[in-house]
Amino acid sequence: MTSPAPHPEPLRLHVGGETAKVGWKIVNIKMLPGVDYIGSATDLSAFADGSVDEVYGSHIYEHLSYSEELLKAFSEVYRVLKPGGVFRLGVPDLETLCRLFLDPGLSLEKKFWVMRMIYGGQTDPWDYHKGGYSAEIMGEFLHASGFREIQRVNYFDLFQDTTTLAFEGTPISLNMQAVKPLA
Repeated sequence: MTSPAPHPEPLRLHVGGETAKVGWKIVNIKMLPGVDYIGSATDLSAFADGSVDEVYGSHIYEHLSYSEELLKAFSEVYRVLKPGGVFRLGVPDLETLCRLFLDPGLSLEKKFWVMRMIYGGQTDPWDYHKGGYSAEIMGEFLHASGFREIQRVNYFDLFQDTTTLAFEGTPISLNMQAVKPLA
């Protein structure tokens, strides 16, 4: 990863993002147009402790192992956030997807799509899901990483991404917001 230049405006990171947006810097494991920093969600070493105002990640944290990588990624977010900084993330809502999958009225083809939302599209080496989360479970991971003011939110209204995805009229994203305490 390259070292970021000093930012006079607030520094906002979109981890796993692909589309440039004014006021946000993109960190992605893939070199894509618009990506500012190449790197993993588990290694934000290009950013100093307490240097970031906000971190956002849409449907990337389920790609990390819950046994090791998720807490490592969350501790990196916690480390780079300024006190009072906000962490927003969305992952597939496992409870919702399980209910959809068990719906006897859902066709086999639609159940296949629900299965893909649970396990990942598996279109490249990074497109596999290693964890599934409910609000309660994700809240515990966030709390264990030091975050407070943890809450589930309906939407963020920041990017046009998977955090707003609905399947058969049902929102499938578990959207959470947490704050790094001031002290």
